[in-house]
Amino acid sequence: MKILITGTAGFIGFHTAKALLDRGDQVVGIDNLNDYYDISLKEARLKQLEGRNGFSFVKLDIADRASVEDLFSREKFDRVVHLAAQAGVRYSIDHPHSYADSNLRGFLNILEGCRHNKIEHLVFASSSSVYGANTAQPFSVHQTADHPVSLYGATKKANELMAHTYAHLYALPVTGLRFFTVYGPWGRPDMALFKFTKNILAGEPIDVFNNGDHARDFTYIDDIVEGVVRCVDHVAAANSEWTGNRPDPATSTAPYRLYNIGNNNPVRLMDFIGAIESALGREAKKNFLPIQAGDVAETFADIDDLARDIGYRPKVDVEEGIGRFIEWYRGYYDS
Repeated sequence: MKILITGTAGFIGFHTAKALLDRGDQVVGIDNLNDYYDISLKEARLKQLEGRNGFSFVKLDIADRASVEDLFSREKFDRVVHLAAQAGVRYSIDHPHSYADSNLRGFLNILEGCRHNKIEHLVFASSSSVYGANTAQPFSVHQTADHPVSLYGATKKANELMAHTYAHLYALPVTGLRFFTVYGPWGRPDMALFKFTKNILAGEPIDVFNNGDHARDFTYIDDIVEGVVRCVDHVAAANSEWTGNRPDPATSTAPYRLYNIGNNNPVRLMDFIGAIESALGREAKKNFLPIQAGDVAETFADIDDLARDIGYRPKVDVEEGIGRFIEWYRGYYDS
């Protein structure tokens, strides 16, 4: 197939592109290479893809409507994996307009491109952040998720609503994936594992929010990518049993599906830090701080639907995943 991946220079986009190329798909990647974090890391990811048979890259901002329209018209994609977004819960506190530009206007441009070009299936990134103030664990896609506690989470919930509308109005098959704390080699520098590793190696303290009383459903990148690729192949279909009297948030009479994609095994933050310390052979200096605005105390993914529909089961535990990340980090940064 010919597949568009938005955000190809990003963490998940890069790994997804590699997986699709490995199996013989043609991949067109786009990214605006913004400076939210180190551009050289994004460029290094792209260098791993450049020159591979079937890969081409276009520097493009999805908020640029005319450029997105031209891309879709010119390339004639079969399917789309939409991973580009302005990421980060804390960054959204001080930079709200970035989220409106990329996550709302940009997503609308992608939806319009799919609508007008007969795209067979759109798979898009949502986030565990949509659960917000929900506390019933594990989080289920069949729960309502109407109380986000960050603008980032609100834009991801808006993406789900926008996608459903296009599925309903235009019979566009769409699948939304709520990612749970993705980590691994080539990861984002703003994420905890990257920051903790960097500071511990430098002998600098790490910031431990909520005084360490956090738990996260840390999910290794290879498990995430396997789920994404399987969902690309599993085209969303209508739920014939859906009823407006008891509306299921995860399905519809339209070709629309939502899935959690996580490890289904939350890890306490202090245990996560302990695994990093063990892998590095060094103890962290810890700066304990209160919970940050927009954060939630715990995430835990119910992945039963994804397991049933595509056979998804995570394979990499957190100790192995951290070890693989640190091996990459030390090699990449010669540390």
